[in-house]
Amino acid sequence: MHFKFFTTTYIVRLITFVHVGVRANVQKFLSLIVPLTYYPEFLTATILRWQHLLKDKACKQIVIDSLQWLVTSKKCKVYAFVIMPNHIHLMWKILDGFTRQEVQGAFFSFTAHEFKKHLKENNTKILTAYFVSDSDRMYQFWERDSLVKECFTPRFIEQKIEYIHQNPCKPHWNLANLPEEYKWSSAAFYFKGDNEFAWLSHINE
Repeated sequence: MHFKFFTTTYIVRLITFVHVGVRANVQKFLSLIVPLTYYPEFLTATILRWQHLLKDKACKQIVIDSLQWLVTSKKCKVYAFVIMPNHIHLMWKILDGFTRQEVQGAFFSFTAHEFKKHLKENNTKILTAYFVSDSDRMYQFWERDSLVKECFTPRFIEQKIEYIHQNPCKPHWNLANLPEEYKWSSAAFYFKGDNEFAWLSHINE
């Protein structure tokens, strides 16, 4: 009796899933049967060909706005971040009901759209550096293979958050003398208790 109900329910869900035209993939299909729960993850995303797109404050703000939207939409929690001239590091957690592919995809899609819009309006010369004319896009702003490391232990999480916050102080960047002096990171939240970014969550909460 229970097995019959289980089977019928999930067949109906699967038919609905296919009917609405959503692209099926293995991870999404499995999430219909077994809800996914993610550990906190350390994400590194790099601008195409390591170009310094994120030196532009407006582009940094686009990244901030995207993270804020994802958090307020309850798709993820962000515990730590840093925006460097050509890459970003995040410590975040995908929330139940969403897949990594969905949340990362939303982040990369939104930021790319806004980068293109900003450059079209303000600096078309720089925009040409991101022209690729691929089958699925004319411009590409992020390298395709972002680095994701699941964080299974508190020690590993602490190490990665420390790495995130120390990034601007490394000699080859020299963007700040102290981590908390760098505006475009969560360091001031952890070192001084200043939370300019209300959507941030402390890792110990």
